[in-house]
Amino acid sequence: MKMRRFVSMLLTGVMALSIAGCGSTSAPASSDAGADTNATAAATEAPAETTTDTATATTDSGEQIDLTMWCIATESDSNRHAYEAAIADMQAAHPEVNFTWEAFENQSYKTKIKAAVSANELPDIFFTWSCAFLGDFVDAGKVYCLDDAYQNYKDELPEVMLGNTTYNGKHYGVPTTMNIVGLFANMDLLKEAGYEEIPGTYDEFIACCDALKAKGIIPFGCAGKETWCVTEYLESVIEKSAGADTLNDIFLGRATWNNQDVADAVDTFQALVTNGYFDPSGIGLTNDEVKNNFMAGKYAFYMNGTWNCADFAANEEFFPKVKVSEFPVINADKAKLGQLIGGPSDTLAVSASSPNAEKAADYAFELGKLICHYGYLDGCGLPAWTPYGDTSSVNELTKAVAEICSKADTYVLFGDTAMNADSANTYLSYVDQVYGCLLDGKQFIEGLAKDIQ
Repeated sequence: MKMRRFVSMLLTGVMALSIAGCGSTSAPASSDAGADTNATAAATEAPAETTTDTATATTDSGEQIDLTMWCIATESDSNRHAYEAAIADMQAAHPEVNFTWEAFENQSYKTKIKAAVSANELPDIFFTWSCAFLGDFVDAGKVYCLDDAYQNYKDELPEVMLGNTTYNGKHYGVPTTMNIVGLFANMDLLKEAGYEEIPGTYDEFIACCDALKAKGIIPFGCAGKETWCVTEYLESVIEKSAGADTLNDIFLGRATWNNQDVADAVDTFQALVTNGYFDPSGIGLTNDEVKNNFMAGKYAFYMNGTWNCADFAANEEFFPKVKVSEFPVINADKAKLGQLIGGPSDTLAVSASSPNAEKAADYAFELGKLICHYGYLDGCGLPAWTPYGDTSSVNELTKAVAEICSKADTYVLFGDTAMNADSANTYLSYVDQVYGCLLDGKQFIEGLAKDIQ
């Protein structure tokens, strides 16, 4: 897969982004392709009925059609409200479509969707992560090409945002929001340790962790039951040690895992664990449990996706305490600020075997646009679509994320998304062992170099 760098103007200000796009391994896109787009918000909120004025998800004769969807917007998911609001708008605008949907927990969904692909039992529309995760399904011929449907929405959805869902030059996904991994901090706890701001250098950051420990405050919480949560920490440490390009090349199979800078970074991460900076009970906790502990004041820091801004903003007692920044640079010879983990990943796709695939494609685009709209207003991420309507209600934490992204140099997509399914499973197994202190950096790189070809 080739990387695509581009600049996209988002939100009400100008944000310079350099986002890594994933194409097909058999026909990669040019690594230097770029484009500029402008996204400006309209002055007033558009009424619900006008947000679906490009709808074509109807039969020519107007008879009822059935469409089904799977996603991960469970009751506890930050995006739940965005999905519910978007679906309500779609159902009001399209009474001719009998739309039913189910939501599944993140980790179990990854297993379920892969099994459905193998058994050819996909719903009409399904949530997926971009890059290699979706690419595996495309390569298997299970995903409907969205090129024709996209023509109706290209003025609202910049094509540069489709880089992670484009394979062999064809589009297969509808992006909703984009997110990065943020370093969230409970400033009340940091102030107890003598810090008025999140430390900006790694040495200061470690000193802060030591000061927190001295006060009996646990610096970090991390959900060991959900290994993707561990990668939010580990990948940030690797990126800020070995550099974004190195990590990108490894994730996309262009370079070997057998890299000493990566080994050193893994040892750095593991030192954070062995030095007592992580809650030892976190190894058996879910992400929801860890996040709730963070909001309850048990941990000073929480590294996770910026979709959490919505839940933090909804908690009136906690919200005034929380700030967000990026993880500090560890090795300035190889890395720098502005190198972030994340990018456009959350995606809707359409099953190639859907009996109403053409209608489902238009429905997916409209639904994706609405999910993006409501998700942005809720603070669940930055919009892949051009923002519209009144966006003045966007919370300050999400605006702070936008400011971080405005200074971004490079995005490295989450490893278990960037890699193909088999490689991602192997990678997550090794990450789990690192968090459990069963492997060190040398064993990590040598094992992955051997097990991921």
